[in-house]
Amino acid sequence: MATMSITRDEVAHLARLSRLALTDAELDHFAGQLDQIIAAVARVQEVAAEGIPPMTHAVPVVNVFRDDVQVQCLTHEQALSGAPAAEQERFKVPRILAED
Repeated sequence: MATMSITRDEVAHLARLSRLALTDAELDHFAGQLDQIIAAVARVQEVAAEGIPPMTHAVPVVNVFRDDVQVQCLTHEQALSGAPAAEQERFKVPRILAED
């Protein structure tokens, strides 16, 4: 597979699209770096991957959570038993907003 080479003009075009101001030295530097990146991606694409299923993890992942178990809910009295103040079967808290 022949690798595509990125030119200095293409880097300048990408810089303009990205609104980056690059010097001539930076354009030359980034063109070389992008060439190396494109070559590395081309090498990865050459790997024979036929028959290998896609995966998200290198090792099997299992659910480590416990099963849901239904338990009895607290009564109003039990839930409010530790509250500093309660009113009409609700937690009573200080007012923080004024009414208009």
